[in-house]
Amino acid sequence: MSQIAVNLVRGYYTTVWGMKIGKGTRISLTAKLDLTHPTGIEIGEYTAITFQAAVLTHDFANLRHKTTKIGSYCLIGARSIIMPGIRVGDHCIIGAGAIVMSNVPSHSVVMGNPARIVERGIRTTRWGIRQDAFDAAIAADKSRAENSTLQPETAI
Repeated sequence: MSQIAVNLVRGYYTTVWGMKIGKGTRISLTAKLDLTHPTGIEIGEYTAITFQAAVLTHDFANLRHKTTKIGSYCLIGARSIIMPGIRVGDHCIIGAGAIVMSNVPSHSVVMGNPARIVERGIRTTRWGIRQDAFDAAIAADKSRAENSTLQPETAI
């Protein structure tokens, strides 16, 4: 059921509004993607846009529309704002509440207002999950499976 909802949301933004959104990208129903210039939103594959995050494409004060690009395998944190014309590289994490006012290089973590790089050289998997955390979770699951033994049922 969840995958159906993910595909419906992505399909709505791409078909109705003409946004470019890669496969596997998840967008919260409360996220705000700017509809004043919808074709100016480009989001890569397997990125997560979390609740109440905003991706803007219009500069109202200067009466300009700009293309805003978010790479693949990114996590856009809750209530963060990506300003018009910004480029977020692949494998990035945008911290909750961050106000992104300048381009973010690939493999970076940014936080704050204005957002600043706090970590470089990270690697993420789908939806911005850190690669090392993902690998550790997989190893722990394997270990649990190998260590579990089936207990025969005893007759009562």
